[in-house]
Amino acid sequence: NVSGALCISQAWPGMARTIYNDHKRFMETYLTPYPGFFFTGDGVYRTREGYYQLTGRLDDVINISGHRLGTAEVEDVLNHHVAVAESAVIGYPHEIKGEGKVLAFLPLKHLSKGVYAFVVLKDSGYMQETLAAELRELISKKIAKYAAPDYVQVT
Repeated sequence: NVSGALCISQAWPGMARTIYNDHKRFMETYLTPYPGFFFTGDGVYRTREGYYQLTGRLDDVINISGHRLGTAEVEDVLNHHVAVAESAVIGYPHEIKGEGKVLAFLPLKHLSKGVYAFVVLKDSGYMQETLAAELRELISKKIAKYAAPDYVQVT
């Protein structure tokens, strides 16, 4: 039962060997962080039984009101709600907060209006009217009030 960075010790077919016109960046990004290993950029959880669960990109960070948040951190809290099957978090420009956070895809016309949360429910019968408030409260308690989504949409 341990979490960490997913690194691979041996080469494999189809493995990237460079970044076009920027080999130095390739070396710094994938080979320097963990000498002797290829760093995939992903976080991972390994169970006692030896099973691996990818937990998200380690380099996905969004800036909310001057605070840097990992997307996996917000997704993890949302996914702990009894009704939520899965979520995804991305950032987008926000006039007041800097980047906002979104949990799926949304039409571009909405991007300047605030923070959106998109979630997939386990059961479509859950009372969606109360879901937004519950998710905001959960994020506010587990992370911080500034991280709570302004809008929640079920996808």
